[in-house]
Amino acid sequence: MHKNGSTAHRFGSVLKVRHGITEFAESHLPVPAHTMKRHSTSKRSGPAGTAETAAGENRIYEMQVRICKALANHTRLHILDLLGKKSYTVSGLQAALGIPLANVSVQLATLRAAGVVVTEKKGKHVYCSLALPEVRQACHFIRRVLKAQVRNAQSLPL
Repeated sequence: MHKNGSTAHRFGSVLKVRHGITEFAESHLPVPAHTMKRHSTSKRSGPAGTAETAAGENRIYEMQVRICKALANHTRLHILDLLGKKSYTVSGLQAALGIPLANVSVQLATLRAAGVVVTEKKGKHVYCSLALPEVRQACHFIRRVLKAQVRNAQSLPL
């Protein structure tokens, strides 16, 4: 709150923070900021900044869900495994996977929308690669967890 007790100053600060978050998202995140769900901060139930923090955490959870959904497919995981080793053309991925080109394109579109794969057109070819090295590390971490579960004879509910 401002010295005189008005909420106008605090509201203006919230708008500046929101504007800064939007600018950051547009320049650093793989998904356009305008496509993400906005959260209302008009009702506050805690100290100043708590609502912004909660909204930021919710946004991160939403992004995590989008990535986890993208990873929940055998073909997409296979694509990520291949791209973790080197960049591929779309036709190269199709040959390595042994599936129709249309299927490869659909799976790549899902991975691109989740921000884990990037594509670049060079001449007649479209090259695919991982957006961040952390994607490869995350996939390997999940595989290590699964191997540990198998090693410990734990069964996963299907």
